[in-house]
Amino acid sequence: MGGKQLQSGKVPFQEDGAPEMLQRVLAKQTLSVTDTPNSISECKYLVFIVGTPVDEHLNPSFSAIHKAIEQCRPFLRDGQVLVLRSTVYPGVTSHIEEYLMSHGHDIGVAYCPERVARGFSLREFRELPQIISATRPETLKEVAALFEPFVPELIEMTPIEAELTKLMSNAWRYIQFATVNQFYMIASQHGLDFNRVLQGCKHNYPRMRGIPGPGFAAGPCLVKDTMQLAAFSQNNFVLGHAAMLVNEGLPAHLVRMTKEHANLRSATVGILGMTFKANCDDPRDSLSYKLRKILTLECKKVICHDPYIQGVGFHTLDKVLAESNILFVGTPHAEYKGLAIPEGCLVVDIWNTVAPQVMAGS
Repeated sequence: MGGKQLQSGKVPFQEDGAPEMLQRVLAKQTLSVTDTPNSISECKYLVFIVGTPVDEHLNPSFSAIHKAIEQCRPFLRDGQVLVLRSTVYPGVTSHIEEYLMSHGHDIGVAYCPERVARGFSLREFRELPQIISATRPETLKEVAALFEPFVPELIEMTPIEAELTKLMSNAWRYIQFATVNQFYMIASQHGLDFNRVLQGCKHNYPRMRGIPGPGFAAGPCLVKDTMQLAAFSQNNFVLGHAAMLVNEGLPAHLVRMTKEHANLRSATVGILGMTFKANCDDPRDSLSYKLRKILTLECKKVICHDPYIQGVGFHTLDKVLAESNILFVGTPHAEYKGLAIPEGCLVVDIWNTVAPQVMAGS
């Protein structure tokens, strides 16, 4: 499906600048799209966008990357360079090379992790330093030649250093979000306006300049990579596990606080925003869905709106505003900024996106 869309000139996801770039490369006939691995034997570089997910027990699962390698293996040839881009568990890069060698393939394997934000990858790819690593010195030179024309700086590391760097970067962001979310919970439990507290912390005070605002810390990377780092530490990553409890517990905390101000049993509740981050169309692992699940058990009715998602259970913004007694802002899309809320509607907006702020601690 995605391949056919690309060939027709349509980008199947939201990415700043991608539609224009796709039109250019299609017009120049420099892009060939296929849904099968048959043609990879013609390529020098094979860039794999296959990561290491976690299973239902929050342990790393290697089945996806093994399946991808096996599908491609009949078409591999000696001398190629396989570049892993997605987050992988420490040791996977070396494991893949050993696996290929055990099956008779002489292929260099590199790990060059993506370091870009969803929706802005084309711009950030050219702006940010690129970490490169490889299992062989000659492979490292080859991937340096691949990336050097596009990026401002190359950072050479060993594969396990690069793998750990990517995991730690995502875990650090996840812990930062958990810290401020814990602060939010403490303030809201005491009926305080956390935004005023946060402003007091940050205003002209450089030591607190980098603290983020509270909100749902979600998406396909942060919690997954934090749990991979926990597994790599033999589950001795106390900060990571604590961060998961805080961030994953935030939807339930919001519902508990709301119950102190309103009777949810008789209420129609609207959720504004269901993607995992603002102004993108990606719903993967969005905590808005966890919020909806909790509210479904507590409320008379739950209705949702998102400007980037359509489907069963989603309604127009006008309908959600008109029918809801209580509104939760799940994702702070630009479309919701300063949104006029019907009189008498209780707003739960941890992001401080819409107006007015009604519930204490919001």
